[in-house]
Parts: sequence; C-alpha cells; structure tokens
Amino acid sequence: MVTTIYMVRHAESPFIFGEEKTRGLSPRGREAAIKVTEVLKDKKIDRVISSPYTRAIQTVREVAENRQLQIKTYENLRERPIKGLDYHAEEKELLSAIEQSFKDENYCLVGEESTVAAQERSISVIKEILNNYMGESIVIGTHGNIMTIIMNYFQKQYDFQFFQQTTKPDIYEMIFAEEKLLTVNRLWGKGHHEEKQ
Repeated sequence: MVTTIYMVRHAESPFIFGEEKTRGLSPRGREAAIKVTEVLKDKKIDRVISSPYTRAIQTVREVAENRQLQIKTYENLRERPIKGLDYHAEEKELLSAIEQSFKDENYCLVGEESTVAAQERSISVIKEILNNYMGESIVIGTHGNIMTIIMNYFQKQYDFQFFQQTTKPDIYEMIFAEEKLLTVNRLWGKGHHEEKQ
C-alpha cells in the first residue's frame, strides 16, 4: 500500500520584513496558485495539510476548496528560519548560510535553526502523516527550504543544488511505502510560470 504526498512549494510572495508568518501571495503568485490547482485537478487527493504561514495556505487553498476539504496546519511544518525573524540579512548571506547548513547539518546562524533541528521537528509530522493516513494522497503546502530538508532526510540527493533550482511555486509527488520513499516526480514544469529563487 502506497501513500502519496504532494509537496507544493508556495507561489511568489513579496518579502516584507517582520511579516514572515503573515505575508501573502503577490498578484502573480495568486495566478500561479490557480495553475497549481489545475496541475492537481485530476489527482486523487484525500487531505490538504499546510505550514501555518499565509503564503503556503493561500497556494493550496483552492485545491482544498474544490474538494470540500479543510486545510489542517502544523506549526512544525513552518519554514526553517536561517536567520532571526527580527534580523535583516542580505540574500547573499542567507544563501551562503543555507549552503553551509547542507554541508554541515548542525550549522546555523546564531540563535537559529540547523538542518538537523529543522528535520527533527518536521519529519516527526511527516511520519505521523504517513502512519495515520496510509494509502491516502495528501497535499502539503510548504516552503523551499523546509521542503528540501524534508526530502533530504529521505534521500540525500535533495541538497543545496536542488534547493537552488526549485521554483515558486513547485510541486513534487513523493510516493512512499510506509516510511520508505520510493519515487519522486516533479509535476510543475514546462508551460508553467516559474519564479526562480
């Protein structure tokens, strides 16, 4: 019996300092979220789960509404902070820190979350989902960094280079037998608007 998880990275959301949890999608992001719904329209979906952050919820909201499903949020699926939410860092500094965190899984900027720590809290939720909803198909609204960290836990090939080539939005179909990841298929591709890192 296989369980399918669709990891849906959120669509474009303009960065607003101090609004990491509440910032929503841009107009272009809202258009892309409609296309996410189209990509998944023929898929069997039993549940929709999300990070509690607004941009992730907004990206999968229509997927849930079309199937009359409630979106269940898990705090431990939130994005991994590579810096403090009250600390403004340049993108170059952030990317360097993210890259280092995949080379050294215990590395993080002062006061923030390492790859190991982010995996500990997020993988416990993924395992709970896999065990509680075995045989089902579940959409998860997520973020680029934590999505890569989750995928990396199951297969190490999902690393910083993978993170860099993901887009906003993006969709990965992960097929599991119990807690073993069997295959990963990218569903978001040519013909869809892609906002690079």
